[in-house]
Amino acid sequence: MHPSRRAVLLSMPGLAGGHAGAAQTEAAYPLRVVRVVIPSAPGGLTDGFVRLIGDAMQQAWGQPFVMDHRPGGGGIVGTEHVARAAPDGHTLLMGNIGPLGINPGLYPHLPYDAARDLAPISLVAVYPNVLVVNPVVPARNVAELVALARARPGVLRFASAGIGQSQHLSGEMFNVTAGVQMTHVPYRGTGPALSDVMGGHVEMMFSNLPPAVEAIRAGRLRALGVTGTARSAVLPEVPTIAEAGVPGYEVLSWIALVGPAGLPGEIVARLHAETARVARTEEARRYYLSIGAEPRTDLSPEQAGAYMQRERNRWAELVRRADIRPE
Repeated sequence: MHPSRRAVLLSMPGLAGGHAGAAQTEAAYPLRVVRVVIPSAPGGLTDGFVRLIGDAMQQAWGQPFVMDHRPGGGGIVGTEHVARAAPDGHTLLMGNIGPLGINPGLYPHLPYDAARDLAPISLVAVYPNVLVVNPVVPARNVAELVALARARPGVLRFASAGIGQSQHLSGEMFNVTAGVQMTHVPYRGTGPALSDVMGGHVEMMFSNLPPAVEAIRAGRLRALGVTGTARSAVLPEVPTIAEAGVPGYEVLSWIALVGPAGLPGEIVARLHAETARVARTEEARRYYLSIGAEPRTDLSPEQAGAYMQRERNRWAELVRRADIRPE
């Protein structure tokens, strides 16, 4: 009787050793420092999630998880770095809706394919933006803003942290859903954009919640609506944009942990399980609540990947309908 093909293969030292070595590496993961790339400048919401989850993983597994900020190109620089990294779990990306969801439909020649070159691990958080206006704008609610925008097509302006960011696409989605024409004014970051709204240089902004809350409570900004499907615990008195006058409007920003394509399933499973465990802790609950976010770590890596693909399809369609250009 001839030996089976499996027996022949397993009897070959190189192949047998290779399989054993890979299994041992996955079981021992991590073997060294893990770099979690953040594709934006320091100081954003993502930093807090990397710190929260990375510290817990370091305590559980005995290897440092360090933040590696690689800003540039609307998140393209950092995302490409991870897409080109070795798929061994020692280079990860804590990305967001911009480079993982919006950019694929906005830039025709991205240096990475978000679906093909990256392995989903966990959908870490989802959170709404908030529509704020300068208090001198004669609109005290969303319905009045829509009426004002329809009476002055192209005159009202909304600021954002940059072209292709969730704040930008929140405004473009408002234009399409409400049937209005407001003009986008991109800035280099949320801080300068909010400052100009408060200074009266631009009428409004679809801002991330945390940087806007203090100004809202101090009366320097007027909050008209949040972009999600439910009111935010951070600003429970502020209605959703849908309930306040634009039915069907919904935008949720999100943060996701991904790695290079080809990341072994055992490593993906370990990272996902630990991320989900951390999200259930009291410390994490307080952090999520403080920024108006919700964990979606209940989704499996496959479900997280499907969620991100639906988002890519949605934003690509909006980019097409609104004829949005990256420059």
